[in-house]
Amino acid sequence: PSLLAALSPAFDLSAIRPVENQLTYTNISVYFTLYGILGVVFKKLTEIFVFQWWKNEYISWDPVQCGTDNISLPKEKFWLPDIVINEFMEENKAPSVPYVYLFNDGTMSNSFPVRVVSSCNLNIYTFPFDIQNCSLTFNSYIYYGESLSSKLSKNVMTTMGEWELMDITAKKVPNDDELGLYTDMLAFYVMRRRATMYVVNLLLPSCFLITVDLFSFLLPPQSVDRSSFKMTLILGYTVFLLIMNDLLPITGNIIPLINVFFSLCLALMVASLLETILITNLLSNSPDFSPVPRWIRIFVLNFLGCLVCMPRKTEKPKNSAVAEMKSDEGPPGTEGSAEEDEALTELKSLSRVLQAVRYEIEQQQKGKQSSEEWIQVGFIIDRLLFGLYIVFISVSFITIIIVWINSYNQ
Repeated sequence: PSLLAALSPAFDLSAIRPVENQLTYTNISVYFTLYGILGVVFKKLTEIFVFQWWKNEYISWDPVQCGTDNISLPKEKFWLPDIVINEFMEENKAPSVPYVYLFNDGTMSNSFPVRVVSSCNLNIYTFPFDIQNCSLTFNSYIYYGESLSSKLSKNVMTTMGEWELMDITAKKVPNDDELGLYTDMLAFYVMRRRATMYVVNLLLPSCFLITVDLFSFLLPPQSVDRSSFKMTLILGYTVFLLIMNDLLPITGNIIPLINVFFSLCLALMVASLLETILITNLLSNSPDFSPVPRWIRIFVLNFLGCLVCMPRKTEKPKNSAVAEMKSDEGPPGTEGSAEEDEALTELKSLSRVLQAVRYEIEQQQKGKQSSEEWIQVGFIIDRLLFGLYIVFISVSFITIIIVWINSYNQ
């Protein structure tokens, strides 16, 4: 009680900065411990503990005579520095601490927790293997930069949730005011997302579904089960994306690679279903189609067929021309009797019938050849899309592994 009574004159000076000469700087030492990153969505929620020290030149006492070297007193009895965090977007909902420590040499200690809901410009291009560099800006709105001297200490790194704290650095930068008198102290902290949950819940199921769709090419294309199987896969993949939509980041100016990957997977599934419908139509209705155009025969049957190791089948020579020449030749003989003329007439009639039969057979053979060409076109397209699937899955796996390794090497 005697010490408290002796400090009463200093309480009356709580409205001014505690220096005997106003030209003297008050050095504010600010330390904070990042306790946890509780979430990063639109806004970043961070839990920190802030520690402040400064010197009150109005107060000092003999600890032996007064019986103690420190005392805790209410904050409203003293001048407090107006150091704030610029990135605050919501009210601090952490419990308030109403007391400060006062030591016998005039040093004051102010410790309090802060739940910072702040904004951070996130780079989500490599999600979920992204590394974010966010900052907390400590500054004073009243005092000039020359009156603010700040230091940072990171003695403890304790993190929670999906984020891993990698490093904390501090930098003193001038403010953007017109006179350039104010200075900000920026605390940059680098954090890395723990990607295991996203790999297990997003990437692996998507890779499994696209791989199952790849092996569906082994089913016979003329079977109806193949198209129904692919439709079931597309439906399942769509439901999967709807369920896992909450795990994906909100896109901004940059589209994450994982969104592009999902879109390509869905596009390939839809393309494989359309290709199955096309092949089924070719296999079922190819006899009714017109002959294969020349450009399709050259580009698809010759070029793409060799590219996918399905060369065009060689056609066997036909003897229709020889048969035609023989059928046009009349029976040997010269002008004779009426019986010979009647026999010649019968032979010509029989020749016309044989020519009509031959024409029908040639038309059927041409239709069969055209049907086989259309069927081969369908098989070449099927093999081409199968190869495209293999290339896409291989490139996707290699890209995921490279990005994952690079994120852990940084």
